[in-house]
Amino acid sequence: MSKFWSPFVKNLVPYVPGEQPKIANLVKLNTNENPYGPSPKAIAAMQAELGDTLRLYPDPNCDVLKQAVARYYDVPVNHVFVGNGSDEVLAHAFHGLFQHEAPLLFPDVSYSFYPVYCGLYGVSFEQIALDEQFQIRVEDYARPNGGIIFPNPNAPTGCLLPLAAVEQMLKDSPDSVVLVDEAYIDFGGESAVSLVSQYPNLLVCQTLSKSRSLAGARVGLAIGQPELIEALERVKNSFNSYPLDRAAIVGAAAAFDDREYFEATCAKVIASRESVVAGLQALGFEVLPSAANFVFARHPEHDAAELAAGLRERSVLVRHFKQARIAQFLRITIGTPEQNQALLDALGQIR
Repeated sequence: MSKFWSPFVKNLVPYVPGEQPKIANLVKLNTNENPYGPSPKAIAAMQAELGDTLRLYPDPNCDVLKQAVARYYDVPVNHVFVGNGSDEVLAHAFHGLFQHEAPLLFPDVSYSFYPVYCGLYGVSFEQIALDEQFQIRVEDYARPNGGIIFPNPNAPTGCLLPLAAVEQMLKDSPDSVVLVDEAYIDFGGESAVSLVSQYPNLLVCQTLSKSRSLAGARVGLAIGQPELIEALERVKNSFNSYPLDRAAIVGAAAAFDDREYFEATCAKVIASRESVVAGLQALGFEVLPSAANFVFARHPEHDAAELAAGLRERSVLVRHFKQARIAQFLRITIGTPEQNQALLDALGQIR
């Protein structure tokens, strides 16, 4: 502990992201990046923006991007918030919407950034256990709370909560914000954005890092009724009034407008996921039902940490979590057909 630190810093437990290796020629299936590049229209828009105007500040309101999001989801522009990656959007939500006396509720197996933000912003929380099939039980959240947050599909399990169940959760906690973190929704789920007009307590958060292949651009968004959006804007403009750069704004807007490319790449990932699931099951793995661009799998006869190490020796990276309930699972990103086959071949050699 440094004498220069603010007192709370010593108690923070920072988030640990997936490894970004410096070694070439690895089959990288550990960070849920899209195996297919961004929309060519998004790349062209970003390239066109790289000129003399970079000496000028970007639009602090990101109007071009907000309008593109509003067009895509058919919502009013004042229902849209954008930020520097969904992690920043989530941070503003924790800061601006979840600091209450009652605890924030989220699953015990979930995105590991949630407890980090609770520590950073002094948010009390309770983790609600998933059931034996690693599913969210909606009835467990029908209790006093200062807010609810969960990924849908969940991460790292990939399991999807049906839209009707999300709506029940909104009805059960009408006086609390329910944040649905939809980083992976485009790979097999139905977005809760369709419920925003009916429920003032609903905030839907998304990222362009996964289904739109823009992880390197750092763009995230939230959709909700203006009362919630204003809270995020107040926090954002007290923290960083220029969160997105010029290239990110126009590239993200173009990615939303290019529906054909988006739908085609999502379809390829979904088809590959089903192929990977079949291949893993043929090797004896149990695979949880996934609506994401990854699968969560375990083998009854092989230790997950040893499998991950064996894959790494064969130049294949997957994610292994040490948390007790999921210590025997591997989270495997869906790659190209060639990468997926390399994974299955390597697992066949290990067995």
